[in-house]
Amino acid sequence: MKNICVFCGSTSGHHLEYRRVTEQFGQLLVQGGFDLVYGGGNTGLMGAIANTVLEAGGKVHGVMPRAMVIREIAHPNLTEQYIVESMHERKALMSHLADAFVILPGGYGTMDEFFEIVTWGILGIHRKPIVILNINGYYDPLIRMIQHMAENGFLRQGDENVVQFTDQVDQVIDLLQKYQPTLSPKWIKPEET
Repeated sequence: MKNICVFCGSTSGHHLEYRRVTEQFGQLLVQGGFDLVYGGGNTGLMGAIANTVLEAGGKVHGVMPRAMVIREIAHPNLTEQYIVESMHERKALMSHLADAFVILPGGYGTMDEFFEIVTWGILGIHRKPIVILNINGYYDPLIRMIQHMAENGFLRQGDENVVQFTDQVDQVIDLLQKYQPTLSPKWIKPEET
């Protein structure tokens, strides 16, 4: 595992803890020898984690649609900046570049990225670990929603375990490294059994 993709907000939210822990996680990435893959932005938590990794001597790979680059949202100093034509291409390339995914607080865009990558994991399109860092209880409602979906039969048994949650920043890398993918029997190809 080399490249860790982080999905997070282009704003910093209302609690200083979001930014503080995001920066702490960026430092842990560099200390562990990991590269950052992210959406390429220069603002909010996105900018905070990119700047932290760069300042600590790490590598940062950004992926951004051309229309957003034109609006000067792109980070100007990344190790590598990939310019794509659409949000769909952005998510596909980020997924291709990543060995694992970490979700930090964010809004609609972060949720879009999270749900797509989780769905791909359940369908067996990838078998990469996904960890949500639940800073300041931000994702408590999502945890309840996932449990609710499982209890009401909208997730197959075990599908809720495709995502791991922690509120401890120093546990994220360990969870990623210990992840064992599981697939619903419906999605396992005959040659994988």
